[in-house]
Amino acid sequence: MPAYHSNFNQYEAMEVCGCGVYPIKTAIRGPATVMTEATPDIIDETIEYFRANVLFRNFEVKGPADRLLIYLTLFVQQCIKRVERTEKRADAQKALHTLACENFALPGDAGFPLTGTIVAPASREEQDQLRAFWKQMREETSLRMLDRLFDGETRNKWWMSFSKRKFMDRQLGS
Repeated sequence: MPAYHSNFNQYEAMEVCGCGVYPIKTAIRGPATVMTEATPDIIDETIEYFRANVLFRNFEVKGPADRLLIYLTLFVQQCIKRVERTEKRADAQKALHTLACENFALPGDAGFPLTGTIVAPASREEQDQLRAFWKQMREETSLRMLDRLFDGETRNKWWMSFSKRKFMDRQLGS
């Protein structure tokens, strides 16, 4: 069975380091424009496909949206890992906000797990653009993951069971 690929691969979009920059449903300021339609965005797609895609060791990239899907899947995995031992929703919210805002590796940096999949920035401007875009994506993804990881004030043990999985045998940061 093949992995789930992004439906956004079919759309033309601006690219930064080979990742497509698509509109998202958000109130967080950044390079991605705000999506006004009630249709799923790339973050919804990542969260929906996470449980199936995390089981795969290989993932064939079929377009710029797949590169972003891979990065966000690794970030969702990191979110789950970060709140794995957190019992209270408020503590998890703080942990996820900290995770989203902390310094993170970019393509070309030592320890970046997707070398070869996502190309290194060609200029300082492109590096700044990618950092701002990924920061916006990380913040919005962490907000949405909080609602998945907690049912009200109770941890969702089913989602927590994915804390030990590694998508493509890789992980972002620690």
